[in-house]
Amino acid sequence: LGRRDPGMDMRRVVVHIERLVLAGFRYEDRRAISAGLGAALARVLATPEMAERLARTGDLPRLRVGPVTVAGDATPRQMGAAAAKAIGKGFPR
Repeated sequence: LGRRDPGMDMRRVVVHIERLVLAGFRYEDRRAISAGLGAALARVLATPEMAERLARTGDLPRLRVGPVTVAGDATPRQMGAAAAKAIGKGFPR
């Protein structure tokens, strides 16, 4: 993740997901999980609170997130969205 000079407005956040491990999920669900993750992550990172956290954190080469728990009847997109919320919580405060 990158940032601009702290005195400047943050206009863009670039996220590179090098590897997304989906152990225990059906192969057919991988695209829907990924789409849910991408859409929800965009919303999580667009909040003013997150913009402030990102500005304070600066470049972050890696972010480890613990296990993500979802309801048994969650759709693949909901599973991706739950992962995005966990990623948002994983950023330093």
